[in-house]
Amino acid sequence: MNSYCIPTAEHCAEIEIKRSQFIAFANHAASREAAEAFIKDIRTRHPQARHVCWAYIAGPPNTTIRSMSDDGEPSGTAGRPMLAVLEHSEFSEIVVAVVRYFGGIKLGTGGLQRAYSDSVSAVLKDLPKAEFVAQSKIKINADFSNESLVRRLVDKYQAAIENVEYLNRVNFEILVSEESEKKLLEDLVNQSGGAITVVNNV
Repeated sequence: MNSYCIPTAEHCAEIEIKRSQFIAFANHAASREAAEAFIKDIRTRHPQARHVCWAYIAGPPNTTIRSMSDDGEPSGTAGRPMLAVLEHSEFSEIVVAVVRYFGGIKLGTGGLQRAYSDSVSAVLKDLPKAEFVAQSKIKINADFSNESLVRRLVDKYQAAIENVEYLNRVNFEILVSEESEKKLLEDLVNQSGGAITVVNNV
């Protein structure tokens, strides 16, 4: 996947089911450390909560850095349904924690699964977000007469020149979306008649 959504701010949503309160929190988590620090912070804020269940996908959609916890709820009733909602959402680089204050009425296995998945769905609904576009860095080498061509094609593909080095030729470091990378490289080589060369992709 070349693009996905990431949270841009912490958000929370609360639902009540049979007198139990479920307070869901979501935030950005680009790493395991960030996700676990957020979960720890939620526990600190809610020391009297009976359960603080959580799930995260700490990276792009294909990352293996994902985890979950039932935190004392019956196995498979909290963390797994929470993670399933995340995996089927538009979000990645995300952590969610659901604080439960027990209301005295047991919900049963199916009831708990629905409560925790509904809590995550509720917090994702209005979660502030931004689109993340996966990018590649490429290095090319051009003669001075092709500098304007490079800059024109970089603009065409909404890429960005990160660094320029003027030696006997011009060396460019360019940041481009993975989706546009192949076509940009083809145009650079073809429109310069082979005078622009790709040094390497980094």
